[in-house]
Amino acid sequence: MVARHLGSKKLQRTRPKFLNLMEIRQPLPAVISFLHRVSGVLLFFPGIPLLLCGLEMTLSSPQDYAQFQSLVASPLSKTALTLLLWFFLHHLCAGIRFLALDLHYGGALAQARLTSRVVLAAGIILTLLVSLLIW
Repeated sequence: MVARHLGSKKLQRTRPKFLNLMEIRQPLPAVISFLHRVSGVLLFFPGIPLLLCGLEMTLSSPQDYAQFQSLVASPLSKTALTLLLWFFLHHLCAGIRFLALDLHYGGALAQARLTSRVVLAAGIILTLLVSLLIW
């Protein structure tokens, strides 16, 4: 009975602590990696069907093309296009970064932090430049 009691205390001490993931501050390379995965998923699911639907509308008839133009002209659609554009550009820049990491370029801690900042800045700057054409 005593051995069982001592064993349960030992198990309680070795159990992992509760970690609140909302309070843990991740380093920037981890945030970039997470955003790369999320942007890839969002490009796949709403991105590809929206792209195919728009392509189908532009190619089916002149009336559908005019309807597509009026749909894309609304501010809500332009905002959604800008968001999808950021998903694409961030995913592209982060993918190039991860390809370089796979080739053993920029693997040191300082370089990883710098390239993470470059990816984040490049995605935002490229999105702003291209969205000027949209708006």
